[in-house]
Amino acid sequence: MSDAQVVVVGGGIAGLAAAAFLSGAAGGPARARVTVLEASGRVGGKLWGGEVGGVRVDLGAESVLARRPEAVELARAVGLGAELEPPTTAKAAIWTRGALRPLPGGQVMGVPGDLEALAASGVLSAEGLERARHERPTEVGADIAIGRYVADRLGQEVVDRLVEPLLGGVYAGRAEEISLRAAVPQLLPIAQGGGSLVAGVHALASRPQVVGTPVFQGLRGGLGTLPEAVAKACVEAGVDLRTDTPVDELRRTPEGWRVVAGGEVLIADAVVLAVPAPAAARLLRADAPAAAVELDSVEYAGMALVTLAFRRADLAEAPGGSGFLVPPVDGRRIKASTFSSNKWGWLARSAPDAFLLRTSLGRHREEQALELPDEELVARSLADLEEAIGLTARPYDTFVSRFTAGLPQYPVGHADRVARVRAAARAVGGLALCGAAYDGVGIPACIGSAAAAVAAIDNLLTPATGDGSTERTMGA
Repeated sequence: MSDAQVVVVGGGIAGLAAAAFLSGAAGGPARARVTVLEASGRVGGKLWGGEVGGVRVDLGAESVLARRPEAVELARAVGLGAELEPPTTAKAAIWTRGALRPLPGGQVMGVPGDLEALAASGVLSAEGLERARHERPTEVGADIAIGRYVADRLGQEVVDRLVEPLLGGVYAGRAEEISLRAAVPQLLPIAQGGGSLVAGVHALASRPQVVGTPVFQGLRGGLGTLPEAVAKACVEAGVDLRTDTPVDELRRTPEGWRVVAGGEVLIADAVVLAVPAPAAARLLRADAPAAAVELDSVEYAGMALVTLAFRRADLAEAPGGSGFLVPPVDGRRIKASTFSSNKWGWLARSAPDAFLLRTSLGRHREEQALELPDEELVARSLADLEEAIGLTARPYDTFVSRFTAGLPQYPVGHADRVARVRAAARAVGGLALCGAAYDGVGIPACIGSAAAAVAAIDNLLTPATGDGSTERTMGA
């Protein structure tokens, strides 16, 4: 093992992944001695599991994009390979224009690649569908807001009733502001090429996939088991993992970094910042002011998840499908609902007499819902569910998860901003950043950014000489 000391600030999935890569907990040799400092009382960040109605469920993120491999590989590395389970084949819908309508196939983040499937879904009005059939040329440079581009190309109704609800489920943001380059980079070459957007999306969506590879994966017992398993593996690999330990000060010294946290001074050769942008900006203001200015400009959206547990015996009829999305243009209270007991076979098997579902509320610059009491969020969710699917039963248990400033926004120019932040970090030396604020808000992207952060400080992680017994004291 190297005798390098690395402090990881932040115990969300990005910080835990960085610690796992550094310590050897994710496989491979140990590359440094690692301390993880998490300000809250638990690790995992937006990956969070608990019991509702006596049933173990996810109280935060519930699935990962499996065709990007980082999350699945990390799960396998920490012993969860046998627990991986994709969602069922239950289909999603869109609650729009007064009815639940099937989510059309052949689309990429709401951008249609099959106009016949779009027509059959009934999501668009006749006028909106006719406009989508007549694409208009749009000039695209290095970047453009995805909502503006699709509206110019296919019409505003495609944005309002398809792109907005799909993007909202990922970013809780606004399509007219979100960067095409940062949020849906696979569409940028199509846009810049100047050909048919629908044809380009169709080709993209029709690419052959590896047989047996699901699009998404979950974990039996919930995705909240992933950070728990990674944390356990890290501790077993020798990582000093501390919760309830906010970092008060971070300063560069001639020898490395001085980290003040929990009443202690820790000395490190390198630091990985795996915290939200505002926290990173605060810690870097003295030694990397240019990075701090850029990080201060990152905006966040807040959201709430309402989990509802019903007794199946109380339901006149269990809802069908995996849930539905809600376009903001329809003016509903909730923005989506997931029928968890339909979506996850492991959940249905573990609680056959219960039916669990959840709703989400809140959107960028529309986070007033986060200020409401839990009872009001439950009431709003039930009112919309009654109108959407005729649900009149009362839940026997509920839980509200709040994620204030939980989702970073990716406006046009976001990728350039990230490049400037990383250049400033390199100039300081022994510093790397990772997490949702940089290369993607999805779990695989966060884990990938952790791997990139470790690579960025790799020159400091030189192997120890001799028998590797040399130790450097952390603490003062």
